[in-house]
Amino acid sequence: MKHEHFRWVVVALLFFITAINYIDRAAISYAIDDIASDFDLTNEQVGLVLGAFGMGYWFTTFLGGIAVDRYGARTILTIAAVAWSLSMGLMGIVSGFFMLYTLRVLLGLGEGPNFPALTRSVADWLPPKERAVALSNALVAVPIALAVGGPIVSELLFYFSWKLTFVLMSGAVVLWIPVWWILFRDKPEQSRFVSPEELKVITSSEDDEEKKHPDNEQEDMSPRQVWRFLLLNRTLLANNWAFFVFGYYLFFFMTWMPRYLHQEYDMDLQQIGWFSILPWLLAALFLWGTGYLSDYIFRKTNRLRLARSYPIWISQVLTACSVIPILVFSDIHIRMVGISLAVGFSMSANSTYYATNVDMAKSRAGTSLGIMDTLFALSGFLAPVVTGWVVSLTGHFHYAFVLLVALSLTSVVVVLLFHQPDRDQKIGA
Repeated sequence: MKHEHFRWVVVALLFFITAINYIDRAAISYAIDDIASDFDLTNEQVGLVLGAFGMGYWFTTFLGGIAVDRYGARTILTIAAVAWSLSMGLMGIVSGFFMLYTLRVLLGLGEGPNFPALTRSVADWLPPKERAVALSNALVAVPIALAVGGPIVSELLFYFSWKLTFVLMSGAVVLWIPVWWILFRDKPEQSRFVSPEELKVITSSEDDEEKKHPDNEQEDMSPRQVWRFLLLNRTLLANNWAFFVFGYYLFFFMTWMPRYLHQEYDMDLQQIGWFSILPWLLAALFLWGTGYLSDYIFRKTNRLRLARSYPIWISQVLTACSVIPILVFSDIHIRMVGISLAVGFSMSANSTYYATNVDMAKSRAGTSLGIMDTLFALSGFLAPVVTGWVVSLTGHFHYAFVLLVALSLTSVVVVLLFHQPDRDQKIGA
């Protein structure tokens, strides 16, 4: 049976696996106090455990991007999903720090190819004027997963041991894998569910964009030229740095916020789980709205600088402004508002980072995203580890928040100066 909107079914599949991805990776931040107690972990060791995921993620997000471009999202994402499900299940038999650290690295290895596969799928299945919206609808799974994941994980931990909780959670991805394998194909023309009318919408829009920007489309590049482009293009470099800063914020709040609320305000696990709904739901709303706004601006102006660059630097300015009250005031209500706004604004431009990769390097979208996500993985290692070191050294979180503001300011400057997607050369389809 053929449909005229099957591309949005693909987006829905990407949404669900991304939601599972983030619930799985964030679960440890709610269990870490129990884990630390069982294994007598120091703050430095807690930081290492929370950052271990980033080590594995760093390795496969880059190689996964290359693999997705070569072998297709269908195969690579299926293998990755099986791998991270196994690493979650094995948490049920963990016996100490080193095994715990190893399994967190393995989880990162399994989840690394997810976003290169997501980006390549959107590049192949969605026309340019729908990409930011499609990416928003897929990526909004991140804050939604963190919003609902907090209460879900905290309730599971209340009724079950942390080991059994991880085993139970490993089953969710198993249910997704066969649905993905049956419904998804790497190209829309390979799918029996795509009508000729829908295929025309996807491909004709792409042809229209290429006609509008013939001067900076480069399709006949040697492999060496492609790699030079992906590694040295100033727009992609600026985009990658801004994404690193975004990642640092995300992993800081995702891994340390529960422990921060427990240490600073003596919140119990269930209180923390329910509080986490607000900032992540706000992030979902901001992310979804910014994606639609980005595509609307592009449709009206045909200018990527306005549609992609501006949402990125404006979101970083607003994020930094939201952190400042956390530094100035000690009142729990003001700090909670600041945390909620900082999480929301930092997440708001998420889809525009991905859209920029597709805009600049559609035929190498997986590899380009893999490079960008490598920096994201580095932030996933550094944010928990550096925060753990700062807290151990000073006894509080103040300077960890100062670092967040400083990183935001560097991102704003870099994007304003170098993020020029309309002017810079692109790799076409």
